[in-house]
Amino acid sequence: MSETPLWTTSSYGKTAETTPMELDELSRHQRQCTAASARLVAVQCGALRLHGLVSGRLVTTGVLLAALAGAGLLLVL
Repeated sequence: MSETPLWTTSSYGKTAETTPMELDELSRHQRQCTAASARLVAVQCGALRLHGLVSGRLVTTGVLLAALAGAGLLLVL
């Protein structure tokens, strides 16, 4: 993956048309953005599910976390 963009920014007085190289670079860039976006959407969905679970059962979640912390403390001692 090159860090230098492979497109031109001027038509030098001619009609502006894209080259196959520019279209390939744009396609690569779109694939990268789509992949990054898909990972972020997956993380966001997971966070929303966890939030829904915890917020609907706040007291139960607190008791469960306290029990796990207590069990972990007993195992350490």
